[in-house]
Amino acid sequence: MTVAFDHLGVATTDGADLAATFETLFDAPVVHEETFEGMAIRFLDLGGGYFELLEPADGGAIARFLDRQGPGVHHVALRTDDVAAALDRARNAGVDLVDEEPRPGAWGHEVAFLHPKSTGGVLVEYVEHAGEG
Repeated sequence: MTVAFDHLGVATTDGADLAATFETLFDAPVVHEETFEGMAIRFLDLGGGYFELLEPADGGAIARFLDRQGPGVHHVALRTDDVAAALDRARNAGVDLVDEEPRPGAWGHEVAFLHPKSTGGVLVEYVEHAGEG
């Protein structure tokens, strides 16, 4: 099982505006957009990973996050070739899991989250890209 940086999830109230800013600042084009689980999602390619911009589309978890925390970093995602094995490793290490099993995520990927109380206050996502693993 391998693990490497994949993306940084950023909660925002205006994904289009932030995408334009990041494209200008970092030459990071939008390479994927979709609406998923109450969020408008944009992935911007940074070369060695992505910014994932998360904007509420109709309530949901990101709207609640923005109400509590305001805009900013939501999670860090680590790419793995086997989300289930990564979850088992975390479980065996005593880490509290948000997801007991992998589930469908944006862009057709399989994902699972680790609870921030076990990871230094950081919401960590494991992501297995579609067609891998």
